Amino acid sequence: MAKPNKPTKAHLTRKWLKSLPPAAKELEKRKMKYYMGAKLMEVGVEPKSATLRWDVSTQGRMEVWTCRAYWGESQEQLLREES
Repeated sequence: MAKPNKPTKAHLTRKWLKSLPPAAKELEKRKMKYYMGAKLMEVGVEPKSATLRWDVSTQGRMEVWTCRAYWGESQEQLLREES
C-alpha cells in the first residue's frame, strides 16, 4: 500500500478592518506567526526551517492577511521560482 504524501505547505488567513491602527495590525501579524509556528511543530516541522510568505488583499472595508509556510519539496520549489 502506497504511503500518503505528507503536506509541505500550509496557510493561515485572518481578516480585520483596514482602519485598524498599524500597531494592532503588527500585533495580529505576530499572533499569526506564532500560531503558524505552533501548527508547524504539530506536524513535525521546525518553524525556523520553514519559509514564510505574506499576502495582503482588500475586501471592501476589510484587509485579508494570509501567512503561507513552505518546507520540504514546496520550499525548494518556491525558492527555485523566486531565484
